[in-house]
Amino acid sequence: MKSEKVLAFFREIVCIPRESGHEEHIRAYLQKFAADRSLECKVDDAGNVLIVKPAAKGCEDRPTVILQSHLDMVCEKVKGYKHDFAKDPIKYEIRDGWMVADNTTLGADCGIGIASELAILDDPSLKFGKLECLFTASEETGMDGAFGLQPGFLEGKILVNLDSEDEGQLFIGCAGGINTTATFFYDPTPLEGEKEYVQFTVEGGIGGHSGDDIDKGRANALSLLARFLHQVIDFEDVELCIIDGGGKRNAIPRDCYAVLAFDPISKAGIMEIFERFAAEIKDEFALTDPDVRAVAIPASWESDAIDHDVASDLIEAMVAVPNGVLAMSAELKGIVETSSNLASVHMSETDDEELSDLYGECSITVATSQRSCINSAREWAAQRVEACFDLAGAMVTHESRYPGWKPKMQSYILEVTKESYRRLFGVEPIVRSIHAGLECGLFLDKYPDLDMISFGPTLRGVHAPGEKLELASLDKFWDLLLDVLDNIR
Repeated sequence: MKSEKVLAFFREIVCIPRESGHEEHIRAYLQKFAADRSLECKVDDAGNVLIVKPAAKGCEDRPTVILQSHLDMVCEKVKGYKHDFAKDPIKYEIRDGWMVADNTTLGADCGIGIASELAILDDPSLKFGKLECLFTASEETGMDGAFGLQPGFLEGKILVNLDSEDEGQLFIGCAGGINTTATFFYDPTPLEGEKEYVQFTVEGGIGGHSGDDIDKGRANALSLLARFLHQVIDFEDVELCIIDGGGKRNAIPRDCYAVLAFDPISKAGIMEIFERFAAEIKDEFALTDPDVRAVAIPASWESDAIDHDVASDLIEAMVAVPNGVLAMSAELKGIVETSSNLASVHMSETDDEELSDLYGECSITVATSQRSCINSAREWAAQRVEACFDLAGAMVTHESRYPGWKPKMQSYILEVTKESYRRLFGVEPIVRSIHAGLECGLFLDKYPDLDMISFGPTLRGVHAPGEKLELASLDKFWDLLLDVLDNIR
């Protein structure tokens, strides 16, 4: 492969723990890499790493170019699979032209961007102008590094973002986002009399990126389980003991379960409803999620239940809350404009003593995220989510708001990249905006004169187990990146 050096660095990176917020190992790896090659390296207060490669002899008059990727990865695994992202290397296979991690995320988002920058920094034969290789912190959970980037840290006025997932497509815009969290408080209710306990689970969904895959019609396990619970939660004898599911906000949830308690006499009726529901979702998602299934198994429960009114309000809100594509772009055909992802639901004891005294000793937290390329539409989507949970009696907060990146068609780096692509591959690249969040909008806040573009190899299943990298596209991406850098004058 032409890109074998990139792949060699990526094979090292998959052995380094780099979950969001725990990037100290990959940061140390980059610092040692720079020191071993006598390259300037600095780390800012936000945890961003910058490695600088001076211009090659004869290229000193070329403009400085920033290459950018992020340090962290989304850490998701198949339910029940034993893997510790804090210490275990990612296990992968090369299969049918793809590099695949079957049971976990691969981390090609954005590890392949890191590897590409390292391959360029490591090669003294490349004759480019001055390069600033920027590796940002905690992009996946809140774009913390981009938020914390300070004016003066960078010199270049051209930035190439290496965090895209579709070879042949050049990205010049992206969605902004916001996280909305709803918290329900309650005091547990004792269970009385003889009860049947059954665990109801929705599992086997493909999941995926909550931005880039939101328009693919994939099963959201939380939304589906709420659909069943909505049909039975208001039965007089039904109590919700526990509900849990989902993971990262930027991943479509693949599984969710709940344990219900009810009088034995009600079991036949509840199971009839469940079996009908299981058949319905199997039929509805046969094409998008062929392995999605609803499963019921006997359970044991030795604790109290969730307050019945709170449980009913929670389920009503999870059914009503906007989820999936909310609007398509009127300007860019086939591009999602606005969306929302019902991401996770988890239970815990109320940590704050004052909140516990006021509202209840236990809490249920529902995490969601909203995206839009139009800031006002992003805010409206978040307000709609807030309204659903507010009406259900939850405490609602918004956080991690970040701006979109407005497309600019009159762009020097866009023209250079388009010309390189045409010359190398004989076809016209697709120029578009992406519904996923990139850090480029935040970079513009600090460096308003930046001229930016984003491109990368083809990745599939990002943010979900089974994530994979197409190796043929990696070769094309590598050729394009080198040619673009060679032609920036």
